Amino acid sequence: MQNAKQGDTVLIDYSVRKADGTVVGHTEETGPQEIRIGDGAIFPEVEEKLAEMKVGDKETVAIDCENAFGARREEMVIDIPRDNLPADVDPQPGMSLQAQQQDGSAVTLYVVAVGDQSVKADGNHPLAGEDISFDITLREIKHAA
Repeated sequence: MQNAKQGDTVLIDYSVRKADGTVVGHTEETGPQEIRIGDGAIFPEVEEKLAEMKVGDKETVAIDCENAFGARREEMVIDIPRDNLPADVDPQPGMSLQAQQQDGSAVTLYVVAVGDQSVKADGNHPLAGEDISFDITLREIKHAA
């Protein structure tokens, strides 16, 4: 049986865990995910491991925070005056907000605290500062022509 290689499309099941073991993502409900090795749709460390695997193989890939979602940056936690929020938004902790950066790109902010005059929002990815690991099972390989 052949290994997967660059350019192949693979079907994988996975779960993503933080260092403390908390599962933060998985394919249990959605079913296997299709990935084309080399397209950059998943972390390079996972692609490298997939390129060594055969159908049925199970592997764990550890990714440190710097290579995952980066270090937490406290300057990404900001206070937003409530007057700057749309009138129809009732901010609640955990809620996500979309904002436009100075360069015009969009950023997702996560509400962490709500006050009378302002809302504290975090622009860090929820997994920033976290080492993560992927438990991968290779289900199928569709070899590139």
